[in-house]
Amino acid sequence: MKIVVNGMSANLRFSSAHIIPGHNFCGFIHGHSYFVDIEIEGDRFGDFNFVVDFKDIKNSARNVCKSLDHRLLIPIFNKYTEFKGLKPEDISIEVFNNIENLKFSVKGKKYAIPKSDAILLPLDDSSAESLAEYFNEIIFKDLKNKGYNNINSISVGVNEGIGQGAIFTKKIN
Repeated sequence: MKIVVNGMSANLRFSSAHIIPGHNFCGFIHGHSYFVDIEIEGDRFGDFNFVVDFKDIKNSARNVCKSLDHRLLIPIFNKYTEFKGLKPEDISIEVFNNIENLKFSVKGKKYAIPKSDAILLPLDDSSAESLAEYFNEIIFKDLKNKGYNNINSISVGVNEGIGQGAIFTKKIN
């Protein structure tokens, strides 16, 4: 059985800025109004014979959307990004816990921004492809923690606008 959540209809949206270092067009700070679609395949189970309760899927996705909304997305493992005072081998999300202002460069362009205006992502880049995989992992872990052991696959599409996006599918069994 497959269930589908349409991100536009379910208001699973966020607006964020990002940079794709080295790209001719997207190598500058720019933004998108994203929306997130979700498909889950699995067996029906539980008291209500659901694959997954729609409320649980939407709450999980909304939490991720909320964390990214109106922030600059900064992938901390990007090979073109250097953080002032940090060696690449020392970088982790935890390293930034006590830093209030981010100072970094991307291919030589220098930036300084309050950390509260950004979201640090444990990713190589902030492309739609990487964001789809990021959402997928978080939603899957959240649903698994809620006891959904019946999921066979989960697909998450992150759309940068109508008609363009990326879908990441995780097969479980």
